[in-house]
Amino acid sequence: MSLIGRIIVIFFAFCVACMVGGAIVTFSILFPELSAMDTGLIDPNAINILVGFGFIFFSGFALIPALIVVLITEAFNIRSVIAYALGGAVVGLVCYLGLIPYDTTTMSFDGIVRRHLEVMTGAGIVAGLIYWVIAGRKAGAWRQPRRLPPQSDAAAK
Repeated sequence: MSLIGRIIVIFFAFCVACMVGGAIVTFSILFPELSAMDTGLIDPNAINILVGFGFIFFSGFALIPALIVVLITEAFNIRSVIAYALGGAVVGLVCYLGLIPYDTTTMSFDGIVRRHLEVMTGAGIVAGLIYWVIAGRKAGAWRQPRRLPPQSDAAAK
């Protein structure tokens, strides 16, 4: 696969992973009561708006940290599913902590909500796994030379 094709696959995988991560964040933060099975259905238009909002939120904040993870995995041909899950967890953690005020006098974050931290980290893990399914399994493949099919002796003469 050429470099241009690989970049297109990476971009597509990032968009799909951000959509899934954004949907997880949106539904778990805005609708915590959905974990109870006795609630009624939600309007489909509201779901579309929430998924769009989550996609914009997650992709906007995750772009640079996720790009760093992608560059590292592509440069070192890292294809392990665990590497992408851990990378996604780190990206989710960085996205959440980037929104929390940091007090430099006490060297601590002020106002961390544990559930929100867990949701963002979990969404990052799922997004990393989705990225691995689409693009991570072939990380660095564009740098390897193409194999030619073996020729038979009769065709060579």
